[in-house]
Amino acid sequence: MPTRILPAVGDTDAVRSVTTLLSQLPDAEPVSPVVDSTQLIDTLARLAAESVDELPEVVIVHERIGPVPALELIREVALRFPAVGVILVTSDASPGLFQAAMDYGARGLVALPLSYEELASRVQAVAQWSTGVRRHLGAGGDVFTGVGGTVVTVSGAKGGVGATLTAIQLSLAAQASGRSTALVDMDLQTGDIASYLDVQFRRSVVDLAAITDISPRVLADAVYRHDTGLALLLAPAEGERGEDVTDRAARQIVSALRSRYEVVVIDCGAQLGGAGAAAVEMADRALLVTTPDVVAVRGAKRAVRMWDRLQIRKAEETTVVVNRHSRGTEIQPPLIQKITGTAVAATVVPANFKELQSVVDAGRIHELENKSSVKQALWGLAGELGLVKTPQGAQKGGRGAGGFRRRKEG
Repeated sequence: MPTRILPAVGDTDAVRSVTTLLSQLPDAEPVSPVVDSTQLIDTLARLAAESVDELPEVVIVHERIGPVPALELIREVALRFPAVGVILVTSDASPGLFQAAMDYGARGLVALPLSYEELASRVQAVAQWSTGVRRHLGAGGDVFTGVGGTVVTVSGAKGGVGATLTAIQLSLAAQASGRSTALVDMDLQTGDIASYLDVQFRRSVVDLAAITDISPRVLADAVYRHDTGLALLLAPAEGERGEDVTDRAARQIVSALRSRYEVVVIDCGAQLGGAGAAAVEMADRALLVTTPDVVAVRGAKRAVRMWDRLQIRKAEETTVVVNRHSRGTEIQPPLIQKITGTAVAATVVPANFKELQSVVDAGRIHELENKSSVKQALWGLAGELGLVKTPQGAQKGGRGAGGFRRRKEG
């Protein structure tokens, strides 16, 4: 059986060199190379969604891949797709890097310039390992596809547009439908999720920042279990400590959460730091909340362009959510879509702060009444995004935030 090999190489000359050698290997079936870390993860996730058997046996990661650094990318692949063997191609073949690559989950290392004999030997060994892992998983009857939970980030076009409210209600909707859900406050300096949900806490996301291997027990110690069933990973009470959460730490935290919860909702706030950027890049769905006014829409456009320049997220891969909408507003969703170049959620959230004021002031936003038009809209948005599941025997059609018996799965 041929060995499928997927090269992840960003450098043009390196692509040519790697693909030429791979095509000469016996029983090798090279797959079209991917040029960056985002494309690699997306490709593997798409294949894994079909079947673990569709995944390539070997992935080759070049040291100059980006925007996620090579070792971080290897860790992400190893965590999400454990039946795939990863080989690092690097000009530094020192024992220190070799040990680091193994610690991050690589199955082998090949030095540059590439040698046919060395590459062939390493590919063969890793392919055999991958085949053995799949045989073992298949025999156990529980094949892990590597897709993991759904990660949704919620960012604000500017401060005060309702990103935190949106993140909380999306999480509550997912949890209420029976999906295990984690809500993360990645607005590290000014996060307010704890205030919205009336939570007194000791642990925060910072407690996970320095841990290189986040085990289930370590993660359980850091999260706060809310009365609603949500697992909360909160921003630090001292905003200056947020600097300890680097982009590398954020990737590890998101990967750990994705592997243990069906839905992970991350409030990234309106200020983009390294941790928030990593979360947005890794997300399955990236939401950008705006209000239908000139200043906020300009902020949304600015954020979308910045994400694109930094290779965090393309405009067409971002979904804008319009909050505080009314029919009389001059700026309507189609115009916002045209200005930002993004998709715009079909569900808009009405302007009705009177419904929210009492629960916001009391820090009990989770007790917002089911008849609230704001709650109905946000839970409808959760359905549109596919974050909720419909109980068996549920009727199709209908709306309503009181439960999911009448909501068609989004």
